[in-house]
Amino acid sequence: MGAVITVTAADGHTFSAYRAGRPDAARCVVVVQEIFGVTPYIRAVCDSFAAQGYQAIAPALFDRVKRDAILPYDNAGMHEGLKLRSEIAQADTLKDLVAAAEMLPTEKKGIVGFCWGGKLAWEAACHTKAFAAAVAWYGGGIAQTRNQMPNCPVQLHFGAEDAHIPADEVDAIRAAHEDIEIFTYEGADHGFGCTDRPSYNEAAATLAMQRTLSFFEHWL
Repeated sequence: MGAVITVTAADGHTFSAYRAGRPDAARCVVVVQEIFGVTPYIRAVCDSFAAQGYQAIAPALFDRVKRDAILPYDNAGMHEGLKLRSEIAQADTLKDLVAAAEMLPTEKKGIVGFCWGGKLAWEAACHTKAFAAAVAWYGGGIAQTRNQMPNCPVQLHFGAEDAHIPADEVDAIRAAHEDIEIFTYEGADHGFGCTDRPSYNEAAATLAMQRTLSFFEHWL
């Protein structure tokens, strides 16, 4: 199990983060929340990485507008999360991700995000040099910014049944970045990796995490 710590961004903003793993971990990763906050599921992802020998940290990105926001996995929670997200400039969110990375002990750091966090992992790869590898799970909106060039290797995961990210968007990303690893999972919907969502797909989630770990083992 991990612990909640306080992190300070470059602009002086302080926020909480859940950190798990040994202080002498050989590999480190920033875990980026969904639109629902640093939920028990996101903490469990950090704990899972810690069990694999990583140190992992999940910054509370909503702290800039609402501290300790953990929202339910339902329509009300989604709409509140979207509202909170709209009140935070992406540049400020990237400051928080970089600050979280700076709390990790290794020189090379990875970033992995889910849902909104998937999009942010992509943006962090493109707009910062804080990460040596980035993985995005069902990051909506990546297709709209696909002409950006990442500063590190990137791996992307999508559900074939995800109405939020249709197949033509995934194809557009592939066409723009032939060097990026992109995986699509048949029968998987948006949020297929989250054990607390109805869309959880154990087979797809297990395979996507195996690929994520293999990717990080290669680059970190």
